[in-house]
Amino acid sequence: MKIAMVGQFPPHIGGVGVHIHSLAKQLIREGHEVYVITYPHKDIKDIDGIHVIGTKGINIPGLRGLMFGINAKKELKKLINEENIDIIHGHYLFPAGWASVKAGKSTNTKTYVTAHGSDIFEMYKKQKFMRPFIKKVLSDADIVLAVSNALKDEIIKIDVPGIKEKIKIHWNSVDIEKYKTTEENKDKFKKELVNEYNLDPNKPMILFVGNIIKRKNVNLLVEAKRLIKTDANLVIVGEGSELGKLKEKVKNDDKINDVYFTGARRDVEDIYPSCDLLVLPSFSESFGLVLIEALACGNAVIGSNIGGIKEIITEDVGLLINPNDSQDLANAIDKILQDEELLNKFKSNARNRAKDFSKTELPYDELK
Repeated sequence: MKIAMVGQFPPHIGGVGVHIHSLAKQLIREGHEVYVITYPHKDIKDIDGIHVIGTKGINIPGLRGLMFGINAKKELKKLINEENIDIIHGHYLFPAGWASVKAGKSTNTKTYVTAHGSDIFEMYKKQKFMRPFIKKVLSDADIVLAVSNALKDEIIKIDVPGIKEKIKIHWNSVDIEKYKTTEENKDKFKKELVNEYNLDPNKPMILFVGNIIKRKNVNLLVEAKRLIKTDANLVIVGEGSELGKLKEKVKNDDKINDVYFTGARRDVEDIYPSCDLLVLPSFSESFGLVLIEALACGNAVIGSNIGGIKEIITEDVGLLINPNDSQDLANAIDKILQDEELLNKFKSNARNRAKDFSKTELPYDELK
C-alpha cells in the first residue's frame, strides 16, 4: 500500500519526527511505500527508502504553522492524485492533522491523525481560538490515535460525536539497537565535555534532553541543582525560548554550579550513555520519548507525576516528582545519586523497561 504522512520529519529535530521515522521504516520493511510531507528545510532528502517532500513557506513564529498547513494540503492533494495514495496519516492535530483531513475529505482518502500531546494539553486547552479547528480535525478524521492513555482520556473529554468509537492508543517506540550503551560510546560524550568545558568526569551526570520551553519546566531542574546535596554535573541538551533566561540564571547565581548547556544535538544516542540520570520535569507530557531512549541506554530516570510520564516510569527504574516543587526534585536526585544500590537497581532494570516499547506497531486497520 501507499501511505502519505504529514508532519515534522528529519532533518527537523523533535519527538514527532522520531515517531514518524520509526513508523515509516517499519512500513518500508513490510513492503509498503511511504511518502512524508514535512516543513521547509534546505537539507530535505529521501532517507531509508522514504520519499520526503519539503513544503514551501516562511519560518516566522505565528505564521510558520499556518503556512505549513496550507502548503501541506496542496502538496498532499497533488501527491494523492499522482500516486494513488491509500492512507493519509497526519501527525499533530494542527497544522498537520488539519491538512490531512482537508485533503482526505476532498479526495475520499482514508485519514488517520495522531495526537502527540501538546496539541491537546497546550494548544487546545490554552488557545481558545484553536479549539474549533482541533475539534473539526477530530470529527473529520476516520481514525484518531493517541500516544498514551492520559492523552486518550483528555481527547474523549472533548465534545466530539463518535470519538470513543474511533480513538485508539498507539504508543511511541524506541529503536533499542540505536539507543544502547557500548564500549565505543559509553564515555564519548563525557570526554567531549571534559575537553570543551573542563568538566570533572568523576562526578555523576544529570541530563535533560528536549525543547527548552516553559512546558518542559527546565527551570525547576536548575532550581533543584542549587538545592541538591550531591556534587554532580548537570547537562542541558536542547534549544528554545527559555534558554537565554536559564543561562543568565546560572551565570548570576553563584550557588548554581556545574551546569552545562550544549544546544540542540543530533547525536543523543551517544549522549545518554555518558550520563547517570535523566530528568524530565515537564508540566504536561503526553508520553516522554526521551525517557524510553534514556532507559534503553541504561539510565535511571526522574519525571513529573503527570500524563504519559507516569505510564512509563515504574518503581523499578526511577522516581516521580511534583513539577511545582524544586525541593521534591532535589530530594529525588539525592535519593538516587547518594544510594549506589538504588542507582544500580534502576540502571539494571532500565533496558528491560525500554524493551516494552521496542516494537513499532502499525496502527492501520487496512494492514491487518
